[in-house]
Amino acid sequence: MTGFVIHSLETAPEASTGILSELSKGWGFIPNLHGILAESPEALAGYHTLFGLVGKTSLSPIEQQVAFLAVSFVNECSYCMAGHSALAAMAKVPAPVIAALRAGTEVPDAKLDALARFVRSVTTHRGSVGDEAVAAFLAAGFSRRAVLDVVLVVATKTLSNYTNHLTHTPDDAFMAATAWTPPATITVEG
Repeated sequence: MTGFVIHSLETAPEASTGILSELSKGWGFIPNLHGILAESPEALAGYHTLFGLVGKTSLSPIEQQVAFLAVSFVNECSYCMAGHSALAAMAKVPAPVIAALRAGTEVPDAKLDALARFVRSVTTHRGSVGDEAVAAFLAAGFSRRAVLDVVLVVATKTLSNYTNHLTHTPDDAFMAATAWTPPATITVEG
């Protein structure tokens, strides 16, 4: 264990307390990821800003959650898979869609499946997906703006997924029903 602290408002560096206070007011608690990120005010601010910007993209709230889960699946992030499974349910993502994303299988909605496939491919191939993948994503009804919005989602989740791997972030209480363990072998389609 690497001994990272899950900071509270009382223990966090002063430069992190503004964001932590905002999160505490909005969520009613400080998520463990943010408490850990607070060790670096810049990392916390970066993640908080990126996450907020995803909410302003061309992707709907359901599509945002699908994309967050697709990235987190590829990156095998148990914390983000658990958290975004719960957040996806709150965003009214259908249960069969969430189940497919948690299993890395075909999503039972053609447009959301195209999104998940594209996000998985962008994540797996670090953006080098080729023109055919972009054309298929556009043909599924997404815009060129959405292509770049996917890059923002991947960047946002990469920051949190990697942080969680390095620091062994424990799940928050609200994730109890959505805990996730990566399958023994992850196969990414797309």
